[in-house]
Amino acid sequence: MKRIIRYLLVFALVAFSVETALAQHPRFRERHQVKRKETIFGIARMYDISIQELIAANPEMNEPGYELKKGDYINIPWSKNQPQTNMQQTTANPTTSEIAMPAKTQKEEVDVRNREIRVGVMLPLHKINGDGKRMLEYYRGVLMACDSLRHNGISTDISAWNVAEDTDINTFLQDPRAAQCDVIIGPLYTKMVKPLADFATEHDIRVFIPFSINSHEVLVNRNVFQVYQPQTEQNETIINHFLERFSDAHPVFIDCNDTTSQKGIFTFGLRRRLEAQNIAYKITNLNSSESAFFSSFSPSKQNVVILNTGRSKELTAAMAKLNGLRLSHPELRISVFGYTDWMLYTRYQLENFYKFDTYIPAPFYTDLLSPKTERIMTKYRWNYHTDMMNALPRFAITGFDHAYFLLKGFHIYGKNFTGGSGMVGYTPIQTPLHFERIGNGGLKNHSMIFVHYLPARHTETIIF
Repeated sequence: MKRIIRYLLVFALVAFSVETALAQHPRFRERHQVKRKETIFGIARMYDISIQELIAANPEMNEPGYELKKGDYINIPWSKNQPQTNMQQTTANPTTSEIAMPAKTQKEEVDVRNREIRVGVMLPLHKINGDGKRMLEYYRGVLMACDSLRHNGISTDISAWNVAEDTDINTFLQDPRAAQCDVIIGPLYTKMVKPLADFATEHDIRVFIPFSINSHEVLVNRNVFQVYQPQTEQNETIINHFLERFSDAHPVFIDCNDTTSQKGIFTFGLRRRLEAQNIAYKITNLNSSESAFFSSFSPSKQNVVILNTGRSKELTAAMAKLNGLRLSHPELRISVFGYTDWMLYTRYQLENFYKFDTYIPAPFYTDLLSPKTERIMTKYRWNYHTDMMNALPRFAITGFDHAYFLLKGFHIYGKNFTGGSGMVGYTPIQTPLHFERIGNGGLKNHSMIFVHYLPARHTETIIF
């Protein structure tokens, strides 16, 4: 248990604020001599200051390749949470309740555009299981966004609570600091949405739900932003864009004989919509003979192939079948329409994706070769001395995109910000956002990407 608490404190005791020293007090609290195996995290925790406060007091830490070395002296700044009354060292003895940073006891009525934006994070922030590890990385991305916004003159004040799956969120909502927030990012679990949404209504707080949740609160609560939608709604959005994009194409559905597949929900829905618009399509099978397989394709139109699997094994077999067809009938124009799952196989299927003019729909796209992605991954490694998890999406980049978009919007529009198209002007690194209000309820993100692998061997993203 002590180890868990230590992890929580190291990664969650963070608030972005640069101290302003009063004229009658020294600029720095003291000078610290670095000891063997000490880290930036450990020193910040020792003095009860944020990592960003420590780095701001020691600009050399921003230099590429900087490393703490035994015997070095570094400046220890005053923390905004400590009165600057003398030069004595204050020994920090944090507890788990200090994961949330202190906030004002009475909520000010100053327009959020004219002060710091007070952000709450209510997610599982621990290293006990996958949920906690992913959300911890997401939270780090939020912190990095706040740091970037600070350099652009946008101040934030962050409070964070470790809201694990087996906890009662009402316990955290009783913390006076929660009511001071302008926006709360979370929760991760459906059962926590209603109490948090009700609390947000009572205190005029916006709730930003970062991942898919099965809750109807977004339909009835105007304070809720919901980023990811249930798969059924995503399917409907994808089908709409498919019909617009391939209105003159010839669809070919290939049954891949995957008895575990859940993709039939999408293919069935697409077929019903094609029939409603009197668009002819063909159905074939991976086990069909070459002549029967060929007969499903149009010699004069663009053929768009839709598989009913997201698995690697069946995708590989389908690509082999299409390659054989291309060899015997090079005149055919073939495009493949896939699934977000396929991004996991890009390393092995990239040549086929290019060859068959592949489109993959997704609510995000991580271009690992783009300079922006490389920069944020390098900065993450430098800040946290580890790489981002090898996952899709990259959770730290997701947190960065979400926080940058949301907080910049609050800075420009205050609490009237609705996340509509063009309101912020932020180009996402990975996750586009475009919210629309649902009747008298909250706001849903309807942004979708078609990742297009062109035969010219480059990739474009079509954002809707």
